[in-house]
This record gives sequence, C-alpha cells and structure tokens, in this order.
Amino acid sequence: MKVYKFGGASVKDASSVRNVVEVLKKTSYENVFIVVSAMGKTTNALERVVGAYFDESDYESILNEVQDNHLTIAKELFSENSTVFDEIKVFFSDVNAFLRRNKSPKYDFVYDQVVSCGEMISTKILSAYMNDIGLDNQWIDIRDYLKTDSNYREGKVDFEQTEENFKKLPQKSLYITQGFIGSNDNYFTVTLGREGSDYTAAIIAYCLNAESMTIWKDVPGVLNGDPREFSDTVLLESISYLEAIELAYYGASVIHPKTMKPLQNKEIPFYVKSFIEPLKPGTSIQKGHKIVPKVPCYIVKKNQILLNISAKDFSFIAEENLKEIYELITENKLKVNLLQVSALKLSLCIEDKYNKINEFIESISDKYLVKKVEDTILYTSRHFNQESQNKLTKDKVILLEQVTKNTFQVVVQN
Repeated sequence: MKVYKFGGASVKDASSVRNVVEVLKKTSYENVFIVVSAMGKTTNALERVVGAYFDESDYESILNEVQDNHLTIAKELFSENSTVFDEIKVFFSDVNAFLRRNKSPKYDFVYDQVVSCGEMISTKILSAYMNDIGLDNQWIDIRDYLKTDSNYREGKVDFEQTEENFKKLPQKSLYITQGFIGSNDNYFTVTLGREGSDYTAAIIAYCLNAESMTIWKDVPGVLNGDPREFSDTVLLESISYLEAIELAYYGASVIHPKTMKPLQNKEIPFYVKSFIEPLKPGTSIQKGHKIVPKVPCYIVKKNQILLNISAKDFSFIAEENLKEIYELITENKLKVNLLQVSALKLSLCIEDKYNKINEFIESISDKYLVKKVEDTILYTSRHFNQESQNKLTKDKVILLEQVTKNTFQVVVQN
C-alpha cells in the first residue's frame, strides 16, 4: 500500500476535488490509502461554532453557514438526486443535536466532537465523487481503527491496538478516510492536535508497513523557508529523517512534528509533492539522505510570548526551580520553543495555544518575578551562516538570541 494525504487546500472547493482525481490518475490509485483533511477553512469555522456555544451566543447560524458551504460544493459535483446532500445534512444535524443535549462543561471534549465533523464530510464528498466517476473506493471511519486515550485535542495513540485493527483490512483496495481524528475506548472522538492529518497518514503507513507515504501540498515540496515570509526560497530535493524531525521540531509548517517518528521507525520513504504539478519529484525524506542543496533553512513562529523568570529572593535558578516551573508548564499545556538559563534568570519563548499563560504566571507569582513580552516572533535558522543571521536580525529589536552548532534562534519584537 501507498499512503497519500491531501490537506484542506487540496479539497477546498469543487475544482480542487476534481484535481485530486487528476493527481491520482497521473500517479497511482491502485492499493492506495488516502487520508483527507477538512475542506479549506472548515476547521476554523467549526472552532467558531464551539466558541459561540460556550459564549452562549448564536452558534447555529455559524453551523448553518458551514453546512451551506459544503452543499454548494456538492452541487457542483453531483446530480440533484444524489444521496450525498442528505448525508451532509445528517452530519450537521448530528452536531447540532450533540450541542443541544451536551451536559459536559469541558471545552476540549466538546471541541473534538464538533470540529471532527469537517473531516467526516470532506471524505464523504470525495469518496462519493470518485465512485460516481468510476474510481471505486471504500470510505472508512478512521475512528473504528485509530484508537487513542482520552486526552482530548492532543490524543495519544494506542499503537498496539491501532496496528491490530488495521491488520483486518485487505491491502488491495483504494481507501478514503479522515485525518486528525481517532476515538477512545468509549468511542468518543479524540483529535490528534492541530494539523494532525499528516500524523494520521504516518500512523496508517506504519500500521500497514506501507511502501511509501506522500503528502500533497500547494508548494513544490519542502522549501528552505516559508514563501510567504521569504522571497528567495529554494526546494530541498532530499533530507534525512533526522533533519526533517529537527525542522518540524522548530516549527516548519510543511511537516507536522509527530509525523516523522512512525515513518523513521519502519524506514518508510516519505515524499512531499505538489498537487498542482504532481509529476515533479518534490522532496524525498529517507534514512541517510543528506540535505540537498545544503543551504540555510528558515522557520518563523509568530504570536510567541517571551517570559523572563527570576526568584524573588535573588537566589540562583537551580534544578529544583526548573523542575517546579516545568511541571506547571506541562500542566497548563504551554509549548516551550526556546529556553535559556542563566544564574539568576530563566527565559522562555512560549506558544500559548490554549490561553493558559495567565494561569501559569499566577501559579508561580508567589515565588518568582515574571516579566512578560507578548506578540513576539521566533526566527530559527538551521545550517546558518553569517549572512542568514544578518537576514533574520537586520533592523529588528532583539529580545533573546541562542546559538548551537547547527542552529541559530532569535526572538524579536513584532
């Protein structure tokens, strides 16, 4: 089996859905397992539904708007008597019914039950369209196979159970399923973290001992920088698993951080290609590959928070302080993207996905002085040189710098 993953941009409208079929015709659709994200900005819209629900405002109008968008796409792909229209309406009706009867005050639980609807609908539309035009495929509900714990929004995968489940599937077919989601023992939906569809594809590739995995993007492959931020990016023709892991760890948006490990463990070749030009080679990620060409790679992470933490009694920052602070960081689901320790100060560049930063600061404020700088930008350069350092720091207010053998990082004021 080969595993293909198509993201939201590749199925954002009717013409994009048709283009997925063209990609399959030009490459391969025999013995292929296709993982699909929600269409376009659907996840963002469904997040607004959850927000409105907890704010006790009109979430139904937002939900209806999302439904109408999908029905509009379906009208361009199917005849009027297609059963797809009723299936789309049932999905949204189920979400509405869940929100009406829900008694749980837990945001993360509700989030996962609602936002996962996007992937369910996008895969139904793509699967039905392909069947209509003669590309016979089997739609499956990934929640029947991919099992997780109950850590909503950041589900931990039960690889042993998941692998056993996938062994039951015949490996000579064309399958379509959802990215981003799984289910726990109670069959409640659990998401794998934002942009988790890449990770889903890697899990499936691992469980099926796949021949390869390919992610189809709107860029020609892995570039040495985000083309929205840098005008002179170049395509990386090949990189190793380790280099890809490093780039993902530092925040390269084209690769999900958790994606690489399942592929590396079974040495499954990984390709990042363009769904606009599917016959071009893209980027190959495999064991032992060197970075070609060897150029500085740039990663940008915006909306960062810089914290400078020191003890109120002016004592040194010691191991017990770090342990205490890190336990609270973990408890508040904060992501540390840069850490620097001196004798009297701990500096942290933090990403606050769950709006917990103020709770964290409050929890340590009895013992520590905390200075917070919001709206900062973290730039990272792998394989840096003096020119790349200058590129990232020129005309910027530098708040923190850190240099290791292969990596230069700098936090600047936005």
